[in-house]
Amino acid sequence: MRPPPRPRPAAPRPDRSVAGERAARPTAPGASRSGTSTPAPRAPAEETPTRPVRRVAATGRELVPSTAERPAAGRAAHPRSGGGPGNGGGRGNGGAGTPTAPRGTSTAPVGVVSHGMTERLAERDAMRRHRVRTRVLGWTTGVLVVAALVWVAFFSSVLGLDPEDVTISGEGTVIDPTQVESVVAEAAGVPLPRLDTVALRERVLALNGVRDVEIRRAWPTGLSVLLESREPVVAVPVDGGFALLDADGVQVRTDPAVPEGLPEIDAPLDERGAKALDAALVLLNALPPDLHAQVAEVSAPTRDAVRMTLRDGVVVEWGSSEEAALKVRVLQTLRAVPENAGVTLYDVSAPTMPVTR
Repeated sequence: MRPPPRPRPAAPRPDRSVAGERAARPTAPGASRSGTSTPAPRAPAEETPTRPVRRVAATGRELVPSTAERPAAGRAAHPRSGGGPGNGGGRGNGGAGTPTAPRGTSTAPVGVVSHGMTERLAERDAMRRHRVRTRVLGWTTGVLVVAALVWVAFFSSVLGLDPEDVTISGEGTVIDPTQVESVVAEAAGVPLPRLDTVALRERVLALNGVRDVEIRRAWPTGLSVLLESREPVVAVPVDGGFALLDADGVQVRTDPAVPEGLPEIDAPLDERGAKALDAALVLLNALPPDLHAQVAEVSAPTRDAVRMTLRDGVVVEWGSSEEAALKVRVLQTLRAVPENAGVTLYDVSAPTMPVTR
């Protein structure tokens, strides 16, 4: 059950003595009938321009004023009537404590330079210039090094050919080494990277008895000359002696007599005996070394009637140059049979049907 509500207090009655005193007082002109006086309006205070406040950083440098602290361009300040507790007498609409510029001074904003930003920009420019200088110096150094290496390799005498450092091998019994040395000496002093080994090889191949040659650079100043000589395999009778021919039929030199161990071929060295000579060379090239050393003479009236005589007097009818490998195997087999020890003629012109007598 709720408690009963408390009675409201009675309104205070006005003091009649005080009211009489107020009624007895004369009313000032312009006073309000309600008994309250209204203060006269004040003249509008003249607005004074404000100066932007410069902020000071912890290091003592001045910072650029913020946007809120800069005066708005073109914004007109209107005076406000009356002064309140928040408005100072004769002050503008700025907050309390805001310094104002004296009258007659310029209202343009004061330019403030950030020294920290200037230093950063200067540092960035310095780094950019340093990178450019480093790149230019690197490229210049690289070009100079390459130019120096090219000069040393191709134009100086540091890598020049020295004839004393040239080695010659494979001259055999036909090639004269002094002729090869003379050809190589013509290129003395030429740097090895610039030496034309192809042209030098052509000059060596032109020498007598040289079948092939390989030239290698022996750094830093030498050469290695590997020769392949044209060793004579047969001797052909000619006017004044015997022409020595290699396996390709190339005449190597002329001797007054047949060298020891060299077979003699009875065939003319002209166009008529060229085919017969080729057939005889095919025969000699097909023989194994042990059998080749036993050949004393080869006759070839025609290319299909090749005959060879061994050093023990045995005659071999060879025939043409066809089936040379088979003929060699048949001849070796027949000579290995003991019953053929007294045979003086082997006919292997038809290798599938050999004949012995």
